[in-house]
Amino acid sequence: MSTITELKDKFWVALADSPFVFLACDNDPQGAVPMTAQLDEDADSAIWFFTGRERPLGTCGAATATFTSKDHQMFARFSGNISEEASRDRLDQFWNPIVQAWFPEGKDDPNLLLLRMDLCQAEIWNSDLGFVDNLKMMLGFDSREEAQKEHVKTFI
Repeated sequence: MSTITELKDKFWVALADSPFVFLACDNDPQGAVPMTAQLDEDADSAIWFFTGRERPLGTCGAATATFTSKDHQMFARFSGNISEEASRDRLDQFWNPIVQAWFPEGKDDPNLLLLRMDLCQAEIWNSDLGFVDNLKMMLGFDSREEAQKEHVKTFI
């Protein structure tokens, strides 16, 4: 059984390992798009994203993201508020060749927008129940109680 802190820590590790989420403005859930999260290990309640100024995410405010880890053992849905990140230091921190490919005019591209998502609530599921519990499931035994212990609704 994982504690809330352990599940949060596992979530951050999994997101760092595969930083891809499906992000949507709460007022336009049909407009969800895949995005690459930019993480700072010292900022455990914020995530950054690069996008274009013409994209709807730039003005959405409240947003929700969904996440599946690379090994499909960690799942999460988290919400927060998106705003423009004005810090040039943050832009420099996260700038990389992949972002450069999307914004060929570089860091001063007039279409470039760095967004900051300040996180509020999250729901995290850890499906790595361990050998014994997974074996019990494969044999048809009820493992719902064990699975529930690996699920948490929390504030991030």
